[in-house]
Amino acid sequence: MIALTVAGSDSGGGAGIQADLKTFQELGVFGTTVITALTDQNTLGVHGIFEVPSSFVQQQLQTVLDDFSIKAIKTGMLFSTEIIEVVAKIIQQQNIPLIVDPVMIAKGGASLLQDVAVKTLIEKLFPYTTICTPNIPEAELLTGRQIKNVEDIEKAAQEILQMGVECVVIKGGHLDGEYATDRVYSRLNSFSITTPRIQTKDTHGTGCTFSAALTANIAKGLSIKESIIEAKKFIHLAIATPLHIGHGHGHGPTNHFAYNCQQGICEVEVSEL
Repeated sequence: MIALTVAGSDSGGGAGIQADLKTFQELGVFGTTVITALTDQNTLGVHGIFEVPSSFVQQQLQTVLDDFSIKAIKTGMLFSTEIIEVVAKIIQQQNIPLIVDPVMIAKGGASLLQDVAVKTLIEKLFPYTTICTPNIPEAELLTGRQIKNVEDIEKAAQEILQMGVECVVIKGGHLDGEYATDRVYSRLNSFSITTPRIQTKDTHGTGCTFSAALTANIAKGLSIKESIIEAKKFIHLAIATPLHIGHGHGHGPTNHFAYNCQQGICEVEVSEL
């Protein structure tokens, strides 16, 4: 099976294209790429961003689709209005499941999506999106709504569904509590996935890795629900067994080896909403 990631490059290897390819490989899926931006970053933070011209993003995307039988596509860091527009124009002509990770802010606080591009993301890409995977801050930016509790999450999710996506996973990692609960909403059914919260700073690339695992599972033919549950297991194990690499005092990378090393076994509770 072949999947495609349209995202930025992370020179530190913990997020972006690098995390996506590692995740695809661990899950037995061949990964292809379209690079939207180059970032100069490590565990100390993002030090620079170089945007790839939208015309070359378009060229990469068309070239990959012309040759490979892509079973699922994910987008990560799209950065600009121009890039979103060229990606959306090509993707709307395909009949391929699309997973959108609305990457906006790096763990260290650096902006990875221009402010004016948020509106374009909603208007141009969301109508063709199978699954959208925002964390709490991203869901707040998408809806303009403060999210403090479960009721706020549900209201934000319904707004995002109304933007055209088929299914939205609002990740609960930014909320407090003993457990980390992701809530999944679609027009057909809604459910939550809960795992024990891990106290660690090594969470760089969690959003990229989760959405990449989800994309790989979709590419392999799993249902949306199965794909989300297995992706949750993948990222939980990646966080639970940190690598402790790099000299940064902030956010180190997660462990992409963990899921296979532990045979995907972890404590996870799935409940209907």
